[in-house]
Amino acid sequence: MDFQDKVVLITGAAGGIGLAAARKFAAEGAKLALVDLDKSTLQDAAGDIEGALLLSANVADEADVKRYVGETVKAFGRVDVFVNNAGINGDFKTIDEQSFENYRKVLDVNVIGVAMGLKHVVAQMKAQGDGGAIVNTASNGGLLGAPGMSAYVASKHAVIGINKSVALETAGDGIRVNAVCPSGVDTQMMRSIETNAMKGNEAEARKAFESSVPMGRYAESEEIADLMLFLASEKASFITGAYYRIDGGGAATSA
Repeated sequence: MDFQDKVVLITGAAGGIGLAAARKFAAEGAKLALVDLDKSTLQDAAGDIEGALLLSANVADEADVKRYVGETVKAFGRVDVFVNNAGINGDFKTIDEQSFENYRKVLDVNVIGVAMGLKHVVAQMKAQGDGGAIVNTASNGGLLGAPGMSAYVASKHAVIGINKSVALETAGDGIRVNAVCPSGVDTQMMRSIETNAMKGNEAEARKAFESSVPMGRYAESEEIADLMLFLASEKASFITGAYYRIDGGGAATSA
């Protein structure tokens, strides 16, 4: 999977899956534009990736989205790969206790932010005229329900729907659009989920979550990043509109 001199733009690049993807693309020769909300956090996480363009942006603000795409093009001339990865989990509460301020925050980042990134990157790829590859980060939560997580689950169902629709819109332009749907990944987001599930007893929460996975563990960020690289590569040249569960066997337990 050679990405030598390909321009790869990644949102949510300061930690977890985004940072793992950045390191793997860099190892394959890519030119990287890395986006996260807080510039100092991004510098701490990814400042050692040689030649990477580090950009702070709120992915739910269209002016910021236009800016991060524009600055990537100004620095590198184009965008070949877009890893549309930024997302939040929000507060975990049952629907009768939910704050719709929380709902709107989650949907703003996870749905509107994803859509705005697609809007401006697709426009750039169409202007280039030679295709491109986009990988959206969805979730197993986009295929299943989860108590206390209705805002997050709704947002990831939406990402899968957007993924399918944009893939159909761009297939004739040679732009491939796919999504990854991880189950639990050993990142800070899972620490938050464990705390929400069993505050003060996070180790037991982790044990319970991992025991529900047929392979008996969380995924590592690098395992999700490997799938992203495949979907962005020419090895996936006839794949678009797809969404891939990467869940340690969880898909085999349901219809």
